[in-house]
Amino acid sequence: MRFTLYDIPPHTNPKPRFDETLMQTAAVRGPVACIWQAAKGLVVPRTYQRSHTFEATVSRFGEQGWPVAVRHSGGGVVPQGPGILNISLAYAVEGPPLDHSVQAYQRLCDIMASAARQFGIATCTRAVEGSFCDGRFNLAFDGDGSPRKVAGTAQLWRRVPDATGRLRQVVLVHGLLLVATDVDEATQKANQLEEALGNARRYLPERAASLHTLMPEAPADPQQFLNDVHQALIAGIQSS
Repeated sequence: MRFTLYDIPPHTNPKPRFDETLMQTAAVRGPVACIWQAAKGLVVPRTYQRSHTFEATVSRFGEQGWPVAVRHSGGGVVPQGPGILNISLAYAVEGPPLDHSVQAYQRLCDIMASAARQFGIATCTRAVEGSFCDGRFNLAFDGDGSPRKVAGTAQLWRRVPDATGRLRQVVLVHGLLLVATDVDEATQKANQLEEALGNARRYLPERAASLHTLMPEAPADPQQFLNDVHQALIAGIQSS
């Protein structure tokens, strides 16, 4: 499958639901991929809006510099911000979503795992109990017997009209890769949000890791490392 890369202008921070727009592009023009960063904040599924404290909590976290956004895909609380890369793939398929769901996740995980390997970091696809937004299609580092999540994934499916008006089944599969970010801070804010919403769920910072902390030698320039991982992801998309 050949993906067209969707370029985002430099120094822009798309909103957390930006990549949903790729689904229309995929229905009309074919498979599309995008690597992007969002501004600092937390993203939650729509079910979190049921909390009677949701509006007040969103307001308070926004004032603290951690705005909360709602997404249409499933999962739990996830952070966004500096040092985190989002990888989005959108493409049309024939047949019901369940026939393609696992393949979509695996394609994305393979791209991210290939990028991590270029920096000497071996990963696998697995659940990591205690990590934020846990799922069986996390990408995890397990080199020392203590698995840590380095990426999470989610999917969204819609029937979208193509250029002729025919409805196509389109999948958006999204990965959030922790590249050079503060996992402890992100986990702490996620836990504070869960508590503020009256949820019992809590996350452990030691169950997640940023790639830059797993390098044989820590990168001297985190921003350059982020750029290098970005380029490795582009290469993985182009060869997928």
